Amino acid sequence: MSVRAKLGYLRIAPRKVRLVVDLIRGKDVIDAQRQLEILPRMSSQPVLKLLRSAIANAVTSHKSSESNLYVSTVFVNEGMTIKRFRPRAFGRAAPIRRRTCSVVIELDERVPTKKEAVKTDKKVDEKPKTKKIGTKTTKTAEKKVAKAKKETKKTPAKKATTKTPSKKKVTKD
Repeated sequence: MSVRAKLGYLRIAPRKVRLVVDLIRGKDVIDAQRQLEILPRMSSQPVLKLLRSAIANAVTSHKSSESNLYVSTVFVNEGMTIKRFRPRAFGRAAPIRRRTCSVVIELDERVPTKKEAVKTDKKVDEKPKTKKIGTKTTKTAEKKVAKAKKETKKTPAKKATTKTPSKKKVTKD
């Protein structure tokens, strides 16, 4: 099941919109929305609006849940170019091209696999099983190893520097 939403005649250059669209391709819908809300680009607002429209279409017409949706394909096509002219020196005119684009977002629903279904069936309160080694469990041993690694990362290794004796020039008077 795929849901498609289109936005046409967006008055922003396609190369600027592609920068934003590339960030959300393949992400979950919720992550993509968060990314677009934070992004300080002008083209992120129309793309966010289009994404929300696609989500609403999927939820209302196809009865799918928002948590299972992800952005399967997104692409930006060039639209029409509006041509204007700016006056220049000696009575000349320089062309100005105001580019437009169209954006297409396609959402698909992720079907949980058997492994994911088994993971969700486990109880949250269950503690992971650990084997005992002597008196300590493997879990505490792993913590100590991780702590030792952190300590070695914090203290940089000192470089061994050896000073070579400087040679003095012997001059004859």
